[in-house]
Amino acid sequence: MKARKVKGLDTGGPLAENALRIVETRLDELRSFADTVRDPAEVKALHDMRIAVKRLRYVLEMTEPALGPAAERGAKAAKKLQDVLGEVHDCDEFVPRVEDHMAKLRAHDAAALRRAGGRASDLDPALARDAPNRRLYRGLETLDSYLRARRDLLYSRFLSTWGRYERDQLGAPLIEALRQGSLGSEP
Repeated sequence: MKARKVKGLDTGGPLAENALRIVETRLDELRSFADTVRDPAEVKALHDMRIAVKRLRYVLEMTEPALGPAAERGAKAAKKLQDVLGEVHDCDEFVPRVEDHMAKLRAHDAAALRRAGGRASDLDPALARDAPNRRLYRGLETLDSYLRARRDLLYSRFLSTWGRYERDQLGAPLIEALRQGSLGSEP
């Protein structure tokens, strides 16, 4: 995801004013995902939102001396949101890997059972007892179920966190607090 260009920066102007413009752009970028990420299947949008919140967090951390304590609070809120989105993303990345591994094991077992059947016109069901990977499936299926359940739980936590932060800590109240904190910090 490419970062939005920040417009209206004045290279000779006060750091606080320029920092506020950057923060406003990063907040707009973050909020642009607000509707899309309410669908848990929007894996790419959730990942892009994580990147957007990371950019916001870093700007707030770097400009805290100019923007005041509200920047530090905003950065902490952004980090919490980034962390939960990171955990969701980890599940989104790991589930397909587990599924792919199970598919490879099944294909390997099918080929092994076919070879064990020799030239028979049908396979004896008893051959299934000797599938080379038969004991691995349960663990992988359990892991797959765990990852899906964890992802659902983390996604719910994300929605709750996002709703609260969007309203109280990463929305208009943050900009207002940053403006108040940066007043008088620079000539």
